[in-house]
Amino acid sequence: MNEPVIIPNQEDVAACMEECRVSVTSTYEQSPVVLMVDDAVVGTLGNFSASIGKAKSKKTFNVTAIAAAALKNGTVLKYCASFPDDKKTVLYIDTEQGRHHCQKVLKRILSLAGLPEEKEPENLIMMALRKYTPPMRLTITEQAIASTPNLGLVIIDGIRDYLYDINSPSEATCIISKFMQWTDEYKIHIHTILHQNKNDENARGHIGTELNNKAETVMQVEVDKTDRSVSVVEAIHIRDREFEPFAFRINDEILPELLESYQPLEKKSGRPVKEPFDPYKEIPENVHRAALEKAFANGGAKSYDEYLERLKSGYGLQGIKLGHNKAVKLATFLSNKRMVVKEGKEYQFKPDYHY
Repeated sequence: MNEPVIIPNQEDVAACMEECRVSVTSTYEQSPVVLMVDDAVVGTLGNFSASIGKAKSKKTFNVTAIAAAALKNGTVLKYCASFPDDKKTVLYIDTEQGRHHCQKVLKRILSLAGLPEEKEPENLIMMALRKYTPPMRLTITEQAIASTPNLGLVIIDGIRDYLYDINSPSEATCIISKFMQWTDEYKIHIHTILHQNKNDENARGHIGTELNNKAETVMQVEVDKTDRSVSVVEAIHIRDREFEPFAFRINDEILPELLESYQPLEKKSGRPVKEPFDPYKEIPENVHRAALEKAFANGGAKSYDEYLERLKSGYGLQGIKLGHNKAVKLATFLSNKRMVVKEGKEYQFKPDYHY
């Protein structure tokens, strides 16, 4: 997906240098604030933001509230939008779902904004790009942004589908550079969605790192630990002041509804308590298999100590470092799963295990 390298001539470089020069005596317009939560600035024109969260955390429901707030230029959940008159159009791009699902999302946005569902909205465009390749999605998105009059907000659900490889530094840089170009050139705000890693709180892949580094605001949507019907939204990276976390649940109309009574838990001081090592949660099944195939490539282990050393070596080749305690815990897990069985005096790998 790498773009061809274009070598500019001296005149083009000189023009760019003049255009990007910052003068101490000139007056520069401050980016207009278009999206807030309470008194915290979440989004401005000329910048982009993101929502991250694990699967089933209701990230899309959260983003429908942002789109609806922009559409009505008012407040939905805790999002308060104030787009200028010439920036009232919302472009919503879904890269994962088909038209039927996207239509449901479209109707939810209209309902949240207080608009009729049976009439085409004047200021909302929904596009489903699931069937296209990453380069084609990028091309369509760029053309849609360039050709949509009075565009103020672009929702992209989700950014991962513009890349072939989520861990490619060059692809990630290309996409984030496009976001910065589009927001600056067209004076719009882009809000995108990215999944978090299953095993930690980080946004997935190299694109997640780039989002954290460049986005104006990154919000996390997380299922409440005490009530799985509730989703909690908080800012984890924000240039402005942090807002108080808020929560919502899905009501009988299948719409996100603010929980006014929600009280965020107090954050403990110091480093967060690290969860104990869990081989089932932290290591995917395909990694277990690859590691065990390496560990037992030369047959069974003749002693427990040899077995532990083989685990350290096999899993180490998969990028997973094991100390003694973790190796012991992993050995217990493998035994419980019947992935490794002690037969006589030897520990044997059973590749036909049921995971």
